[in-house]
Amino acid sequence: MVRIIDVCSGKGGVGKTTITANLGLALTQLGKKVAVVDCNLTTSHLSLLFGSYSYPLTLNNFLKGEARFEDVVYTHTSGLKIVPASLELKDLVDVSFNNFGEKLKENFRDFDIVLLDSAPGLGREALIALQASDEILFVANPFITSLVDVFKCNQLINSLDFKPKVIGIVLNRVRKKAYEISVDEVTNFTELPVIGIVPEDEKVLESTNKKTLVLISHRNSPSSKAIFEIAAKIAGIEYKKPKILKRIFEIFKR
Repeated sequence: MVRIIDVCSGKGGVGKTTITANLGLALTQLGKKVAVVDCNLTTSHLSLLFGSYSYPLTLNNFLKGEARFEDVVYTHTSGLKIVPASLELKDLVDVSFNNFGEKLKENFRDFDIVLLDSAPGLGREALIALQASDEILFVANPFITSLVDVFKCNQLINSLDFKPKVIGIVLNRVRKKAYEISVDEVTNFTELPVIGIVPEDEKVLESTNKKTLVLISHRNSPSSKAIFEIAAKIAGIEYKKPKILKRIFEIFKR
């Protein structure tokens, strides 16, 4: 049965979309059938990380009844499936999320994992992604403002009648500075496990501006290695770094 995982954050700017895109690619390279869905319609960015500013049809068209679901699913070179959202403001009109979770399960029933790139915070779009998910993965930075918002989001989840399983926190953009909140402090404050630490890495920003993913452009970077380790934990498989990195290189050098 497909696992629908909401990749979310309490606030914007923590690197949630970057983690979602690269994590989707890493899981694909680990042999899983994976899709990533841009659920942040208001400020959608997922498609940009895959090198495209526009798609013929997007999730918005499906939600407005203008397209079939299969028409808004695109295949990346790696085999990863992408469901982009529109970058156009006009496409925010008349979208309907009725039975969104059921539609995801129906259309991705033969997949292993679907990652939802959620809108940050506790607004309407964030809550829709939350309600459509089986599991939750938080992305946060090692700063109190980011962690307070994760704590608030987790409180909301605990108040729901339907409680998705919280996998834990990916601590992103860690610089190992004395002023940063430590992993132990993060765990104690949020009462959630930290399942991975992604270091601050300029290669991520470089890759984004080149309209690609760091796992493709800088396969041996510290952030790429960290993301692969997180993907292996989520997939429940052993992480074999040399073979995976070699495979990615062979695919994208063609």
